[in-house]
Amino acid sequence: MKILVVGSGGREHALCWKLRQSPQLRQLWCAPGNGGTAAIAENVPIKASDIPALARFAETNGTDLTIVGPEAPLCDGIVDAFRARGLRIFGPDRNAARLEGSKVFAKEVMDRLGVPTARSGTFADPAAARDFGHRLGFPHVVKADGLAAGKGAIIAPDAAAADAAIRQIMEEKAFGAAGERVVVEEFLDGEEASLQLLVCGREWVVLPTSQDHKRVGDGDTGPNTGGMGAYSPAPILEGAALAEAENRIVGPLLEGFPSLGIDYRGLLYVGLMIGRGGPKVLEFNCRFGDPETQVLMPRIEGDLATLLLGCSEGHLERSSFALSPKSALCVVAAAPGYPGDYPTGQPISGLDQAAAPDVAIFHAGTRKDGDRIITAGGRVLAVAATGKDLRTARDRAYASISKIHFPGVHYRTDIGARAGINNL
Repeated sequence: MKILVVGSGGREHALCWKLRQSPQLRQLWCAPGNGGTAAIAENVPIKASDIPALARFAETNGTDLTIVGPEAPLCDGIVDAFRARGLRIFGPDRNAARLEGSKVFAKEVMDRLGVPTARSGTFADPAAARDFGHRLGFPHVVKADGLAAGKGAIIAPDAAAADAAIRQIMEEKAFGAAGERVVVEEFLDGEEASLQLLVCGREWVVLPTSQDHKRVGDGDTGPNTGGMGAYSPAPILEGAALAEAENRIVGPLLEGFPSLGIDYRGLLYVGLMIGRGGPKVLEFNCRFGDPETQVLMPRIEGDLATLLLGCSEGHLERSSFALSPKSALCVVAAAPGYPGDYPTGQPISGLDQAAAPDVAIFHAGTRKDGDRIITAGGRVLAVAATGKDLRTARDRAYASISKIHFPGVHYRTDIGARAGINNL
């Protein structure tokens, strides 16, 4: 099988790492890839946003399957473009990807299908949004409708913060066209968890549950990031809680999608808040999570290539999927200043010394510079480890990441704390 992976982050490196284990694999490309994918795949200098060039490459090189990592190409219709050329591709089409591309659309779908979520209102007028928010009470959440690189949801603890959020999104256009409309919704208490599913019509396979840590500092302090680490399984979403999420959320969604004209084939990420009233949906993503993928891939057993190919063709090859009983945990090493401004081009050392059994080092913001690996982003690396339990996986991940160095490197020391693991 000849496979093209689209994207350049840690998620894509983890996907390539797992695909490399497939006995069906003959050729693996990553476009554009990073310093880590270069060691296990052939990097192709095509941006993930250049859909026509990606389609031409896939057609010219006779790819059997393309797997899309980032959300933007999916929302821009890469699946539609590939299918129009008769090319197999894993991911939802443009219409289905609106579940991530439009918070307004996602809310409409949940309301129509009776899926539990936060009370909310949708607004194109800033004054109306402010008025609704004040009546809703505080704290509440203001969300830009469209894609905003994970920064479009702002928690407003009081009226001044809510007014500032609406002004930033709708009037100052901090996120461009993504902020032409906003969703103002109630703030939900509880713990967040990630439920990721392989979906093919009304069928689904539940992938390992996980939780990530979005704030930059220990104790969930500081600004939000793209994710500073993750672990799997998520104890709060196991057993009865997982069954409830499938019965109250997944089942109604997939049964109801056809009535709304949605043909979902691909990865569906359901961001949940687990509280006293049971699980409620915070958001949908139409692709693998990041950094959750870095702990999913080490726990998935079987042939991922065959599983994703079958899903792209309209059937789930359940025999190709099995779940490891091991736990996994990853820690993200970030550049100084992240999630604000940060330098790039810093040399990375200690990668060889950090290598160990049951440890995988996934590159995110890196690139090759001759014989060196240098920084090229804010989230630079994710060190993932497996073990018989989360504590063992945590200890292995931190033992390895402590050996990796670049100027100003920083990482959280409490990944997994919500699962009952004490800080280092």
